[in-house]
Amino acid sequence: MRLTTKGRFAVTAMIDLALRQNSGPITLSTVSERQNISLSYLEQLFGKLRRHELVESIRGPGGGYILARFAREITIADIIFAVDEPLDATSCGSKSECTSGKDGSLSGKCMTHDLWTNLNRRMVDYLDSVTLQDLVDQQRMRQLNQAPQTNSILMQRKTDSLTSVIV
Repeated sequence: MRLTTKGRFAVTAMIDLALRQNSGPITLSTVSERQNISLSYLEQLFGKLRRHELVESIRGPGGGYILARFAREITIADIIFAVDEPLDATSCGSKSECTSGKDGSLSGKCMTHDLWTNLNRRMVDYLDSVTLQDLVDQQRMRQLNQAPQTNSILMQRKTDSLTSVIV
């Protein structure tokens, strides 16, 4: 099983878009800069996301992309499958003819075929249970938890500066 950069980048870009959804259409160039993802790669991914009706493109000045549905209605599985990312842990591509050893029957399945097929189902079930909104909420919480630490560091630096000036 592997999840390539195509799936990871698509999910990351969709989180970025959803985080800023209230600001109007978001350009792919700003997503590219913030997330350090190639603009041409994002254009390819967003073409697929648009065809699967996960995003809409807005043309003209002030244009960009917006979510086509509420973030709570988009699952991570939707995003992964929209960019043609296969999630398959079997070595045979989920066909019944495995290239590795047989289980002794005439079926042509390797001994671990059912194990990997069940893992595939669980992965899809899990990714289908996580919404884009879930990840947006996690990211917002992470940002909130980091904000006080940053302010504390700045306050400490100001205090240190004042102390050194007074001394």
